[in-house]
Amino acid sequence: MKILGIESTAHTIGVGIISEEGKILGNARATYKPKKGGILPRESADFIAQNAPEILKEAIDKANLKLDEIDAFAFSKGPGLGPCLRVGASIARYLSLKYKKPLLGVNHCIAHIEIGKLLTKAKDPVIVYCSGGNTQVIALAGGRYRVFGETLDIAIGNCLDAFARELGFPHPGGPKIEELAKKGKQYIELPYVVKGMDLSFSGILTECKKLLRQGAKKENLAYSLQETAFAMLTEVTERAMAHTGKNEVLVTGGVAANSRFKEMLRIMARERGAKFYTVPKEYSGDNGTMIAWVGALMLKSGIKQSVSESRVEQKFRTDEIDVPW
Repeated sequence: MKILGIESTAHTIGVGIISEEGKILGNARATYKPKKGGILPRESADFIAQNAPEILKEAIDKANLKLDEIDAFAFSKGPGLGPCLRVGASIARYLSLKYKKPLLGVNHCIAHIEIGKLLTKAKDPVIVYCSGGNTQVIALAGGRYRVFGETLDIAIGNCLDAFARELGFPHPGGPKIEELAKKGKQYIELPYVVKGMDLSFSGILTECKKLLRQGAKKENLAYSLQETAFAMLTEVTERAMAHTGKNEVLVTGGVAANSRFKEMLRIMARERGAKFYTVPKEYSGDNGTMIAWVGALMLKSGIKQSVSESRVEQKFRTDEIDVPW
């Protein structure tokens, strides 16, 4: 079987094609970059709609296939931005109806996890899923991906991007913060907010903005922001490992590209005698292949959906669905 996946939760239109054995046949994507400020859902949705035909063709061409040779069509059902989700879902519904093939609505967060496990060969890790819109520490327990800790307000990626905008950097700002942090020489104390197993980043962001206006060096603030936020995440991850007894850590999502974040998690894992895995950069951010892979897992498990059941869910939680595969 060959499954095609469509990713459209926020700023990326991604199309990926994968076999039921996990061989990646084609992967293509385009990303919306606002000229100023953060992501505007309507503009992003327009970008996705305009670029979808070209990205679909690119993925199909890379796979050396035709659309009628695809065995099922999967799409991001949520969580995400409503206008963007609806574009991807509409394309998938059309293809499913046109070629009379199964339709599969995929949880975006679980897609990040499963593509990570496929590519790294991690068996049963504690997952640190950090992106622009999501921050969760997750582990498989009782047939579902359980959230052991998560952000109570904004995601870590959102926090980094928002501070980057305050400094005048364009979106996405996370990579700019990482580069700036390497020049930081002095740690500035910032709010360290871990509440039980959950985290809060809005106070850190507010404090960074205030200190910047008071004359603190931007390099030191970027360095301190990373050190504080990543230490919080590392603490919660280690506690999740202790609670579950698992000996693997997998980091995924767009923030997984940050080298300092990976270094802190790697050190923690090594000190616990655990294995550390990180998803290759091409597949750590949003992409269609991860959607296709979960579609394949769902199909092999006998899960199918009708068009009437394919409504998108903007707040589709990681721990809402059973994981039978």
